[in-house]
Amino acid sequence: MLNPATLALLLVSILVSMMLLVATAFAFRILHHWDIQSGSELQLRLERGTYLVTTLLIWAFLFEFLSLLLFIYNAEALSGQFVGAMCATGVLNLNPWGWPALFLKITMFFVAAIWLVLNYLDNQGYDYPLIRFKYALLLLALPLVIGETIVQWLHFTEMEPNLITSCCGTLFSADAQGVSAEVSGIAPAQSIVTLAISAILVIAAGVWVALRGWGGWLLSIAAIFAFVVAILAIVSSISLYIYEHPHHHCPFCILKQGHGYVGYFLYIPLFLATALALSAGFVSPWRKILSLSHAVADLLPVLSWLSLFFFIQFYLTAAWSVWFSRLTMMEVWW
Repeated sequence: MLNPATLALLLVSILVSMMLLVATAFAFRILHHWDIQSGSELQLRLERGTYLVTTLLIWAFLFEFLSLLLFIYNAEALSGQFVGAMCATGVLNLNPWGWPALFLKITMFFVAAIWLVLNYLDNQGYDYPLIRFKYALLLLALPLVIGETIVQWLHFTEMEPNLITSCCGTLFSADAQGVSAEVSGIAPAQSIVTLAISAILVIAAGVWVALRGWGGWLLSIAAIFAFVVAILAIVSSISLYIYEHPHHHCPFCILKQGHGYVGYFLYIPLFLATALALSAGFVSPWRKILSLSHAVADLLPVLSWLSLFFFIQFYLTAAWSVWFSRLTMMEVWW
């Protein structure tokens, strides 16, 4: 299983873990000794060190973004090497570590996006008012990165080529057991209507925040709801229209060439939109700090409009997939 993509994923995870270990050691010094009012030699060393460590972290988190895409791509690529695996679902089902590795990578994607935005905001203040907060956030990110590295390593090293794995049709079926079966059993009409309601809410929240310049937490809450509803809708209904099959609920087969790679045009905008909306919620509270008030006023609308742009791109792609599908699952009443 040690193909180039797998080796790259393992190398990136180990490299990012080492980067965050170095950054975390520096974070403890920041938390205990940082004093912007001081002119001591220690303070000057800390200030110079922040430039190096910040650059290190920016690259580390950018690697994390690429790692998530590569992990999913690699799972799809490996599916042809295992009996019963028709897509990434079968590869993730090979052992108990596949799905946890994916969920940890998704979590780190959002944490990394929030940290990068906070770091940008902090650099706009002359007194770096968020430096303690953003480095404290690293202490929460480190266990996630190390856990991701370990779980991913176990997933790749415990793959058994002779093992017959479960295909997506077995896991994502209304007749199966578990959460995936319950999601697959949601009526298409119900999921589409809920998706439309979530779209209205998140777009309204985004426009409000962009125009008012405050209340980023409102956009974050709406985005979390919209993200969950979107994932449920992809599994329960949108995928059916893409496959033009009433019982094929797999959220990964839509990434295949045979379906025009439409899954990437759904997932990438959805994840970017949610990450930007969550970042807006973390940016908004700092508008009361004098050195950041203007920066927050400038940044918050940008995050909101960008989030709306990607959300609308996702909703248009989903609507296109349903409207132009030859599968009919709902009655048209107009």
